[in-house]
Amino acid sequence: MTVYRFLALSVFLVSTFTHAQNTDWPAYNGGVNGDHYSPLRQINRANVAHLQQAWIYDTGEKGNLEANPLVIGRTLYGFTNSGKVFALDAASGKRLWLFDPAVEVHDPTIGGAAQPSRGLSYWTDGHEARLFAGSMNYLYAIDPATGHLIPSFGDKGRIDLRKGLRDSEGYEQQSIALTTPGLIYKDLIIVGGRNPETHPAPPGDIRAFDVHTGALRWTFHTIPRPGEFGYDSWPDSAWQSAGAANNWAGMTLDAERGIVYAPTGSAVFDFYGGDRLGDDLFADTLLALDANTGQRLWHFQGVHHDIWDRDFPAPPALLTVTRNGKPTDAIAQTTKQGVVYLFDRITGAPLFPIEEKPFPASDLQGEKTSPTQPWPTEPAPFARQRVTENDLTNRTPAAHAWAVQAFSGLRSDGQFVPFTSGKSTIIFPGFDGGAEWGGPAIDPHTGVLYVNANEMAWTGELGRTEPHASGGAALYASQCSICHGATRAGSPPAFPSLIGVTTRLTNDQIRQIVAHGRGRMVGFPSLDPAKVSELLDYLRTSASPAGEQAGAPESTSPSSGSGIEYHFTGYNKFLDPDGYPAIAPPWGTLNAIDLNTGKFLWKIPLGEYPALAAQGLTNTGSENYGGPIVTAGGVLFIGATVYDHKFRAFDSSTGQLLWETTLPFAGIATPATYSIDGKQYVVIAASGGRDPKSPVGGSYIAFSLP
Repeated sequence: MTVYRFLALSVFLVSTFTHAQNTDWPAYNGGVNGDHYSPLRQINRANVAHLQQAWIYDTGEKGNLEANPLVIGRTLYGFTNSGKVFALDAASGKRLWLFDPAVEVHDPTIGGAAQPSRGLSYWTDGHEARLFAGSMNYLYAIDPATGHLIPSFGDKGRIDLRKGLRDSEGYEQQSIALTTPGLIYKDLIIVGGRNPETHPAPPGDIRAFDVHTGALRWTFHTIPRPGEFGYDSWPDSAWQSAGAANNWAGMTLDAERGIVYAPTGSAVFDFYGGDRLGDDLFADTLLALDANTGQRLWHFQGVHHDIWDRDFPAPPALLTVTRNGKPTDAIAQTTKQGVVYLFDRITGAPLFPIEEKPFPASDLQGEKTSPTQPWPTEPAPFARQRVTENDLTNRTPAAHAWAVQAFSGLRSDGQFVPFTSGKSTIIFPGFDGGAEWGGPAIDPHTGVLYVNANEMAWTGELGRTEPHASGGAALYASQCSICHGATRAGSPPAFPSLIGVTTRLTNDQIRQIVAHGRGRMVGFPSLDPAKVSELLDYLRTSASPAGEQAGAPESTSPSSGSGIEYHFTGYNKFLDPDGYPAIAPPWGTLNAIDLNTGKFLWKIPLGEYPALAAQGLTNTGSENYGGPIVTAGGVLFIGATVYDHKFRAFDSSTGQLLWETTLPFAGIATPATYSIDGKQYVVIAASGGRDPKSPVGGSYIAFSLP
């Protein structure tokens, strides 16, 4: 060991293990139990109004920044917008080191094309420590003292998560990205991954790797293989071609019992399941697995045969509630539908009744929907469930008249109404929730759950795939229209317009994006280069249509075409001609629910549109991404709001606004709180990236009392 290496490790160990006055934020969202809670109370209801900026770290980059940083001892670890890993002095914001995967492993496809990276994982046995970072399809082991790769892990410091997903195919043709950090248990790091949710896609296996060597220790098949539980919920041999049912949202751990809880997303194809008739276990499922072996202990499927992309969007949260006068260890799972499920975390028994309610059948050829879907009787939904004409916007008489006319041509019948061809269907809450990836916060002393929610209406429709279509037009319909829309208008900035794309990017640049992904788009290395050439010719030579705004949720990515009879024509927000929601407010809320009783304590709008507020239309709520945290000081902190760039503190008991500040960019991330030398800090990543009219950057901003 070099003198430098010895000194660096000594300083790191001293700062990590002798911080009597320090309180860490040691895991994604604060702890492996998923509760977003901190015992710190220096900042409290009485003094939070005096918060001021302590430091700011500018990444120097632009693009989505959704990371929840770790704080270990005196060091803060986070991601830049492009997926570089950094370490800061958590008291001053001074950078200590920077790890750039593209430079360290000489791979130019990594970095600028990175998927969203929401956090890191930290392991220590008290003698050595390792920091784990996901970038694209790689998992890296980094020395937290120096920022250097640990060469004894995997292949010179990293493992390729594409390997082993489907034995019958070359691993280079698989697509997976680790957007949410792995979960540490003993000497294991347990990971899921983000897969395409349209064909082709690898299965969403949940895997545990050795933290020292990177060796695979166990695998759970979310698409069961012959002889495994749930195999009969799919067509025979579906496991060989079906994909996704993946854990992209992250996991939660009951460390004492050795149980890992993994929520999964939908199976491919998201909106038509004629090739996967059956309930499709373990898609859209909360899984309880033995963390030592990966063995299934219990499960709950939230959507049978999902054709609405109703992924479980966030890690569940562990808590203890009172039942029949006795404490019961529980687990709470939030959903895009705007409901929360509560279970006994050991047995999986529901702690509020769940009914199987009947829903309509699909009218599409080859499709067979489930006749029933599960629905909790309590708590009541934390988001509205259906749009009627009485719910349309009254922002202006003209906007209302437009909304009434547009609404008359839409189907709006509530939850679990199958899409049809020839008429758009309203999905409400929309494809981005209800609840989203930020997840809830829970006060462990009261059993109160805090969750922010979107209340945006979206529309969707299925188009019949023409059997005679060929070339680039057919490829666009099957691969690209799901995100960029039938009109190619996209939803900037998250999903850019493809109108005129060949004049903005070279053919090689487009091929690189298709193969490796960029931003929220996963890569598709399995696509035939000749087919991509046909797509380029189509984009270059066809007329550029004008169309309505379209968008896409977290879990989607283009389809590759697999002979499926229907394709999705694009995600469309139900917006008025001025770009505001065509339904009445609130458009986003913050909710407090007592999980002992199932009753709401309070509910308030979250966020606003500055232009509307200037006209006197305040307190509307807005789209919001990233979750809350709650502290022993009785304060709930949340950024999340897309348009007003605010970072807010609320009284957790009443929902009263206690403090707010305007960030340089929207804080689309979950904050963290920690203390150093007895001083409490609150930090949030701010980048913008969801509102095409607002600035985009990349900064971490910390606040403290004077």
